[in-house]
Amino acid sequence: MAEIRYKRILLKLSGESFCKPGGYGLDIASLESIASRIDQVCSLGPQVAIVVGGGNFLRGHTFSANSPIPRNTADYMGMLATVLNACALQELLEKAGRPTRVLSAIEVPALCEAFIRRRCIKHLEGGKVVILAGGTGNPFFSTDTCAALRAAELDVDLIIKATKVDGVYTDDPMKNPDAQLIENISYQEVLQKNLKVIDPAAISLCSENNIPIVVLNIFRMGSIESTLRGEKVGTLIAR
Repeated sequence: MAEIRYKRILLKLSGESFCKPGGYGLDIASLESIASRIDQVCSLGPQVAIVVGGGNFLRGHTFSANSPIPRNTADYMGMLATVLNACALQELLEKAGRPTRVLSAIEVPALCEAFIRRRCIKHLEGGKVVILAGGTGNPFFSTDTCAALRAAELDVDLIIKATKVDGVYTDDPMKNPDAQLIENISYQEVLQKNLKVIDPAAISLCSENNIPIVVLNIFRMGSIESTLRGEKVGTLIAR
């Protein structure tokens, strides 16, 4: 079996990964499936940090646009949703025997630690899975941007954006059966073509810090493990 090429990775999970398709809240079967895949990845040896979204509960910009709640408050509500997901995932990872810590950009001391870079790196070097919640701690920033920011802060070798599709396509594959998978694309092309797979601010941060991104289907068995061994999976976004 080929050795892995990456020592430290950051896995970006959308909130929708935690519920049934088109559903809401937490689905235990989905959580167990994700925890099992993360456990398998950890068994290969990389240090694993995870950034979780909160869209299965609330998306700040959408909620604000359809309610009298201002965007600032709605975004903080979304950050709290990521803490819910992080704590649930932590419990299932620890049931699988993986020591896990949740570090949040917004303080929730009864549930998790505050994000401090040095503490986070110490946890990673100690073999713990680190789940990063609370986004960046600021409104108007997506959890994709949080993933790029944390990847830069933690000297991550690779960001894996785990989705429900096989990568970046020329069009929405759920709506257009003729959409083609793009295997390789540059940061600049993603911005120029206005591809919606990752927030533009996140792409810019990764470009500035030369952090490659692989977009793949987390529910396709072995996809992350193959990526870590350097095999072509999904879409690679790099220079």
